[in-house]
Amino acid sequence: MPIPVISSPLRDLARLGLRIKEGIHYQLTAHELIQDCLMRGEGRLSDQGALVIKTGEFTGRSPKDRYIVKEAGSSDNIDWNDFNQPIEEKYLEIILKKQIQYINQLPEIWIRDSYACANPKNRLNIRIINECPSGNLFAHNMFLRPSPEELEKTKPDWHIFCTPNLRLEPTGSGTHHPNAVVISFKHRLILIAGTGYTGEIKKAVFTILNYILPQEENILSMHCSANIGKRNDTAIFFGLSGTGKTTLSTSPDRSLIGDDEHGWSEEGIFNFEGGCYAKCIQLKEESEPEIYHAIFSPALVENTLFIRGTTQINFNDSSITENTRVSYPLDHIEGVRTPSMGRSPKNIFFLTCDAYGVLPPISRLTTCQSMYHFISGYTAKVAGTETGIKDPRSTFSACFGAPFLPLHPGRYAAMLGKKMIEHQVKVWLVNTGWTGGPYGTGNRISLKHTRAMITAAIEGKLDSVDFVKHPIFGFAMPKTCEGIPAELLNPASTWVCQDDYNRKTRELALQFIKNFEKYQGVVSAEILAGGPEI
Repeated sequence: MPIPVISSPLRDLARLGLRIKEGIHYQLTAHELIQDCLMRGEGRLSDQGALVIKTGEFTGRSPKDRYIVKEAGSSDNIDWNDFNQPIEEKYLEIILKKQIQYINQLPEIWIRDSYACANPKNRLNIRIINECPSGNLFAHNMFLRPSPEELEKTKPDWHIFCTPNLRLEPTGSGTHHPNAVVISFKHRLILIAGTGYTGEIKKAVFTILNYILPQEENILSMHCSANIGKRNDTAIFFGLSGTGKTTLSTSPDRSLIGDDEHGWSEEGIFNFEGGCYAKCIQLKEESEPEIYHAIFSPALVENTLFIRGTTQINFNDSSITENTRVSYPLDHIEGVRTPSMGRSPKNIFFLTCDAYGVLPPISRLTTCQSMYHFISGYTAKVAGTETGIKDPRSTFSACFGAPFLPLHPGRYAAMLGKKMIEHQVKVWLVNTGWTGGPYGTGNRISLKHTRAMITAAIEGKLDSVDFVKHPIFGFAMPKTCEGIPAELLNPASTWVCQDDYNRKTRELALQFIKNFEKYQGVVSAEILAGGPEI
């Protein structure tokens, strides 16, 4: 691309140490990016026109390799822990210098200006510098896309450097391994090196918004999906990867606001992103038609294989990873909400994939129970979502997103509790995991049944039914729900041996109690009362 075309919007590249050269590809169209990927051998086209790539060594996030720079202005606010690992500012400078030197030696790079936050008042402008066009295509799909007129007027608030083929030397870089994600709030930089997993890009941006919005703008940032009905009734779905946020928020009867990351301001809900990043392992047209039909150009499909002898994607093949993914622009979903904003929610759903098989498929929570379970964030990590996870593993992730929370979980929980009371929101715990026994012996709760129960809750059909109190966890379980076998609503009824069920329930309850010990003296007695009783 000729230098005169790019010199105006990219006039600050020299300040960053980057050389202006002909090999800089700025703001290419999705079609141009796909052609570049094909010419470089980065992927192949499916029969529906989606680009299919492999992300290399990393097919999931690597939380132990994510760092936040310990620097003046933000250090005292960070909740330093296993996810928010500190790294000295000198190593930021070292890694950035290595990335710039590496990028300057490349014959080509791809640069894109995008932004996060659908609410114009909270817009965050992002410039991403990619070593590979496939990473730039991911940014095109996932972030909001400025108009040509906006590009001339807008300067980036944050820069992302993404060099998946640059392996760091850990000793000299202050990292554990040759791959790393480094975030600097002072310098407004995100450095990603040594990993080609595109999910690291979106989650790094989510992390900075989880710091900026609550701190500077009093907006609750949330790891949730959201949709809206014909009566402008918003519903939001909290949950970790693999619990069903994308699937359950994508409904033919409701308009999708977004599938993963949102803010809740005084005006209501707004999406952070311009696209969806859905799991596609065992994707079927009959069960998830909206996602299935969204996989066309410029969708980017990761770590799947084709059916032998064809260019048809084999969604059942997990030989590379269970964490197969697809990114696509929001407008690939029919009837998507534009702009991607909505009123404050009427219903909140906490999605959990219970590997023990003891939690009910749906239950109503009191305010204190809601706060307790929000802070607990119980689920089972699904195979492949993170490096080293091969089978479902019980975990507690504060606010259903601990790896992305720079502040203490209590900050987010307090904001949620205040909004729940203010807007009189109904809160439901939904188990998308197992029933009738733990993982390996029980049965996975069907998507059809889960959808029916969520629909009943949203439409108010559960408001007039009788509930029964769970003997240990205390939440209210509906005795009846239209279209659902009554015995499924109470998990004890699905187990053959009641002693086994009672033992497993107590076992899980003790895990909740032990996990919550670290919040003793930090949260109120009312929230503590929302936990299980043995």
